[in-house]
Amino acid sequence: MVVPRALFLASLLGAASALSGFPHGRPHAQMLPMPSPPMADAPVVPVTDVNGTELPPLTTIYTFEQLIDHNNPSAGTFTQRYYHTWQFYVAGGPIIIFTPGEANFQGYSGYLSNTTVNGRFAQENGGATIVLEHRFFGFSNPKPDLTDESLKLHTIDQAVDDLVYFAKNVKLPMPGGDQVTPDKAPWILVGGSYSGALTSWVMNARPGVFWAGYSSSGVVETLTDFWGYFEPIRQHGPKNCTNDVISVISHVDEVLSKGTPEEIFAVKSNFGMANLTHLDDVAGALRFNLFDWQSLSPTSPRSALFYRFCDAIEVKDGVVSDEKGWGLEHAFKAWGTFWNTTYMDLTCGPGADVVDCLGTYDPTQAFWHNTTINNSGRSWTWFVCNWVGYFFDGAPQNWPSLTTRLVQPEYDERQCTYWFDKKLTKPTPPETERTNRVFKGWEGKVDRLFFANGARDPWREATMSTDFVNIASTETQPIAMSDGFHCTDLIISAGTTDVTVKQVQDLASAYMGKWVAEWHAANPKRPKGVKHTFPDPRTLPHPGVKRVGVPSSIANAPAGTAPSLPVTPGRATGSHRTNWALRNPMIRQVVRV
Repeated sequence: MVVPRALFLASLLGAASALSGFPHGRPHAQMLPMPSPPMADAPVVPVTDVNGTELPPLTTIYTFEQLIDHNNPSAGTFTQRYYHTWQFYVAGGPIIIFTPGEANFQGYSGYLSNTTVNGRFAQENGGATIVLEHRFFGFSNPKPDLTDESLKLHTIDQAVDDLVYFAKNVKLPMPGGDQVTPDKAPWILVGGSYSGALTSWVMNARPGVFWAGYSSSGVVETLTDFWGYFEPIRQHGPKNCTNDVISVISHVDEVLSKGTPEEIFAVKSNFGMANLTHLDDVAGALRFNLFDWQSLSPTSPRSALFYRFCDAIEVKDGVVSDEKGWGLEHAFKAWGTFWNTTYMDLTCGPGADVVDCLGTYDPTQAFWHNTTINNSGRSWTWFVCNWVGYFFDGAPQNWPSLTTRLVQPEYDERQCTYWFDKKLTKPTPPETERTNRVFKGWEGKVDRLFFANGARDPWREATMSTDFVNIASTETQPIAMSDGFHCTDLIISAGTTDVTVKQVQDLASAYMGKWVAEWHAANPKRPKGVKHTFPDPRTLPHPGVKRVGVPSSIANAPAGTAPSLPVTPGRATGSHRTNWALRNPMIRQVVRV
């Protein structure tokens, strides 16, 4: 079964932090959402193989001895956990492996079953399924804690090599499980969001191991200044709501930047944050209402938190505003009322101290220094601060912004020094350029890799369906975009609600059948698995790789020229940071500077 929305949101925000005191499960309220795939628990039903033999429950935990350090095998091994079933397996069928990425893998056993695309691929091709816990998440830890010293082994390179080493060395508990390594059976790597990016990164950096891949909402391009997170919300959110949010944020930024002490106090008080000293904390907290968009799906009810927020602003005396919204005066007060009467308690808990909850300038707070394992917030933040960035900032000055421009990457880079004061002794940009260079990012090209994205996914601008780079869909590397949200296509039931999601799922299924058949054609001496006749993918409806909302000045910029973009004040801390266009990889790729 698919996990209820409240638990899904908790997973997005770092629910595995054992010591968290916040209702949303994150170590601290200002911590940014993680790009996790939706949780899916295994159906509670008896499991049998194709011959009717009863199998272990899908929640059975198996273990594998994984190398602690792939650069130093003599360092030994650690215990890595995984789920596995051969419910649909026929000799010769594919091995379909998935990792939830930045989360404890418990709650993801449903990715063994045909309630997800993983299980559908297995059922249609006679395959077996695996869910592998990522190193340093949950209880698959090379070290007994999450100190800076231990986390030196928590890198993308090590995660990539984990998947490769597992595939080449695991002896699965199913019959014949010691004879299904990638040289003897086709392996299909599936991932969503970060793990969707990992699918692409593995197949680009370690070719020849995984025969095919499926990347759902894969955030393949790492970005420090990730203001594009809010673009799909601006494009697809209720227009009255987004128009009013833009007006309020513009007003808040203006007052907090240039207002009198009395005017600033009035803005802070409107949102119940009068005691917060640092104005970027005040403005940054208003991003939270937008983060709730990430938990939406085509099946989300009207009572979903993001919709409740918009209704609080746009419904006045029982009347809904037109597309323009009610305007600044009403929206400002209505947002403040919703924040104070509803949202603050949801964010911080009833009676919580606003400074402890929303302030980010006290490096002595305990959550910065919680190094116990099974603390997904800390493990993911290590990736954010060192390798991937994804800092959610305001748009450049010539662009409508749903969120404050007072929060820039420096805001998050400062906090990184609190989390990891041994390694990051001063604010430092994450090594996103190195990550994109080594693992290819938007430039990745590999055979038999299917990219599935959602037009409404707030992470879309880091995927292969970004508005800012025109990446071609090809027969060997198809890109399909539904009208769905974040990783919507991973859950089969979403296709019954949204026809474009079903089109993506059907298209991917046809490609997987085609690619598995190609492996058997290239390996005629191996068992054939299940012989199904799949439709030619070229005959199926294709949702396309449509680009939405790209300004013509960017979309049509000829090579070697740049659209008119401003030098952004306050971001110059070195020559590479002087110009927003140079700093932001989304634009740098387009204008080819």
